Amino acid sequence: MQVAIERTEIDNVIIVKPELYKDERGFFTEVYRADQYRELGLPAAFVQFNHSGSVKNTVRGLHFQWEPPMGKIMRVTRGTAFLVAVDIRKNSPTLGRHVGITLTAEEPRLVWATAGFARGFAVVSDYAEIQYLTTGVYNSNAESGILWNDPALGIKWPVDTPILSGKDTQAQTLAQWLATPESNNFSF
Repeated sequence: MQVAIERTEIDNVIIVKPELYKDERGFFTEVYRADQYRELGLPAAFVQFNHSGSVKNTVRGLHFQWEPPMGKIMRVTRGTAFLVAVDIRKNSPTLGRHVGITLTAEEPRLVWATAGFARGFAVVSDYAEIQYLTTGVYNSNAESGILWNDPALGIKWPVDTPILSGKDTQAQTLAQWLATPESNNFSF
């Protein structure tokens, strides 16, 4: 099976499209193959696998981690969700820009973003499950978030009244993040 990629307007955010075989029994796809990921310039070694389930109108994010740096490849395995990756790297030509894409469980696409991107999603269906692999192990002492509706980002979320965690409600703006010493860890 082959894996294809689709470039986005930001170099370090890539849509991964595994080939899908369907027949009367259902479907089969190879979501991850180290050899093909390496050939395509994607990471081949992941260290953590996460699975999240959320109800409609939930917004999770925009989360990131600087120690160790954490890239993420995310996919929707149930329902429909709007996935977002925001460039938070100082001196990056795409600083503050984002890629937002709606994914469904019916189409096996994934979104890859390197470390230096804040990631999040909004659940559009009644319920959705998101699975993602990371290149760094979670470290609560070196993680933070950008406010999901920071006006400087201009994200058009498909949710009017989001369900948020307390942590996400209190997240900082991109400008506040860029004023911290930790933001130097994502210099471009």
